[in-house]
Amino acid sequence: MTTDRDAQDQALLTGLRTACLPLPGVEERINHGMPTFAVVRRTAFCNLHHHQEDDRPTLWFKAAAGVQAELVDQEPDRFFVPPYVGPRGWVGLRLDVDLDWDEVAAVVEDAWRLVATKRQLAERDNV
Repeated sequence: MTTDRDAQDQALLTGLRTACLPLPGVEERINHGMPTFAVVRRTAFCNLHHHQEDDRPTLWFKAAAGVQAELVDQEPDRFFVPPYVGPRGWVGLRLDVDLDWDEVAAVVEDAWRLVATKRQLAERDNV
């Protein structure tokens, strides 16, 4: 039997796949039980989580230096410092508040650019 949460998770995962998988060299894998997107043979750049406090769906993504503080300061209702990876600059984005797939695609691509190879970046930029 499919629950509302299962249906929501599937819709979010479909949207995330649409944003991530067209990027060069991206694979989907499971990391700590959560769908994770990474460049093949490289580190992950984003993953889907449920917030520990209230089980809301969130996206955790790798961010450049200074981006985490800027986003969390500007929009603390939407962005947060995730546990475990937050000290390394990762950012959490609530997916249950003002979900904008264009914004998700933009933060995912920025995160991907931090782990992509030079060849993959050139492939993307020449598209």
